[in-house]
Amino acid sequence: MKRTAEKSLSIVSLVLSIIGIILSVILVSFFNLVKSDPQFQNEFEQGILSDPTLGPEDLEIINMVLGLFGGTMWFIIIGLIISVIMTIVGIVKIWNNNNPKLAGIMFIIAGVLAGVISLPSILLYIAGILCFTRKPPMTDKPQFTDDQYDGTMRPL
Repeated sequence: MKRTAEKSLSIVSLVLSIIGIILSVILVSFFNLVKSDPQFQNEFEQGILSDPTLGPEDLEIINMVLGLFGGTMWFIIIGLIISVIMTIVGIVKIWNNNNPKLAGIMFIIAGVLAGVISLPSILLYIAGILCFTRKPPMTDKPQFTDDQYDGTMRPL
């Protein structure tokens, strides 16, 4: 049985996930570079403290939120990497129609790790559901034969 739809959906999802990983790493690296720059830190603190409605305690809260943002982004990147690995394993399992149920499980778990409602995860959900629902076509030959006469004519 050909599983072209599952293969193409999972490969497109894999490419989109890899692009997402690359862009996320670039974004986090740029964010950490800017955050560690002392000139940027001074200008940022001056801008916050020049606002009369914000005080030093608000500056601490903003710095804490920015620190959490960097850690959360690395957590998301690790989830995307695990998703890519699981998608590759699923593609290998579905390629020669070896184990479509295992591939479907891998695709659905990888979709959850790629983000619940992102485009790559939706494609992986569809591929996983197709792995579970598509069955091989029925053959025209009967599976059981009652041929006790070895193909000769039977008595009336």
